[in-house]
Amino acid sequence: MPAPSIIDILRHIAREEPLQGTVREFRGLTREHLGQLIEEAAQRLGGMLPTSASATPGSQETPGAVSPPVDAAPASESHPRLRVYSDGAARGNPGPAGAGAVLMDPSGNVVARLGRFLGHQTNNSAEYMGLLLGLKHAQSLGAREVEVFADSELLIRQLGGRYQVKSPTLKPLYEEARKLLKGFTKVKLHHVPRAQNAEADEMSNRAIDERL
Repeated sequence: MPAPSIIDILRHIAREEPLQGTVREFRGLTREHLGQLIEEAAQRLGGMLPTSASATPGSQETPGAVSPPVDAAPASESHPRLRVYSDGAARGNPGPAGAGAVLMDPSGNVVARLGRFLGHQTNNSAEYMGLLLGLKHAQSLGAREVEVFADSELLIRQLGGRYQVKSPTLKPLYEEARKLLKGFTKVKLHHVPRAQNAEADEMSNRAIDERL
């Protein structure tokens, strides 16, 4: 087995270590935010290191990184308009969590199925991570217009400006989602029943079961 890189070690710490002492030391710092800070540091290091020093295939990632798609069209294909179905699941809330997203073209053909294991997160954080996963992949496929479908009323109403974002944990995820949405020329947000979001729900749970 090859020696772990500093990126692998940082991501392991963010995912597995309790980090209680650090959280107690810095007032206002949450476990989730600390994990995000460590992941951001790993990403910055990743940008400075050769490709061979990046995370190994199959390694688990925490919020902030983009996992490879489980099932996706070639990146060379351009999809100017996409539907993004997103979901998140947390067993225990907080507990083992997963983010899921399914991208479809306007005809309803599946372009990508995405999933990522998030470690220990709340359900609302997982919902946002599912959306970020879908939006980032839509962006990589050249989408200019997106329709977002999610069964989280909180997420849709916060992004639509009807609900305020009071949670310090959700605030950075909300801001990242808003920034991504502003990168598209046209955006529509839809709150749908869980039954109409079954495929994204399946991916979020698959991410937990298979540690995608």
